[in-house]
Amino acid sequence: MSNREVGRNREVRGLVGEVKAQVAILVFAVGLMWAIEIVDFFLGGALNSFGIIPRSVMGLRGILFAPFLHGNFAHLIANTVPFVTLGWFMMLRRTSDFFGVTAIAMLIGGLGTWLIAPANTVHIGASGVIFGYLGFLISRGYFERSFVSILFSVIVGLAYGGLIWGVLPGQLGISWQGHLFGFVGGIVAAWLMADSTAARRRSPRGF
Repeated sequence: MSNREVGRNREVRGLVGEVKAQVAILVFAVGLMWAIEIVDFFLGGALNSFGIIPRSVMGLRGILFAPFLHGNFAHLIANTVPFVTLGWFMMLRRTSDFFGVTAIAMLIGGLGTWLIAPANTVHIGASGVIFGYLGFLISRGYFERSFVSILFSVIVGLAYGGLIWGVLPGQLGISWQGHLFGFVGGIVAAWLMADSTAARRRSPRGF
């Protein structure tokens, strides 16, 4: 077997391993959400008190817990498909992007909701993180200015751009604040990660 064939086989194995890791990450995240919702169902929704409660010190814990909590199974089902789809899109270039954008979207989305949402309300659901993925994927092309990134941003925008209306107020029972600030968090993540990508390209070993 030639060196070229050996190298190609290593690349294929590496790609297969990467895809398996991505599937495992998504299955674990979604499985955790479903497991929590099943437990919460038998607890009569008691876990939802761990969501974001605006301007309550105790409600700050929701920044960490809210994305894993849902009002009911219909709410969870509605979030599962876009979470898996956009979450996988997040990993297409680097699996680590998924974790970085998730963390930033949770932080900015959660803090923004905590600051401006109406008092005495509880905000839960993965939709803020989903909007973070959307914000990242749509804006990445602008910050990175590469053909592939711009093309991918356009494709995501055409496929999921309609979700952006969810950042506007007016839908009863929908945390538009979480959507809005999650989306902003995704844009911030795209800006921060574009800088790190540019630095890698300038490095002699970067690409």
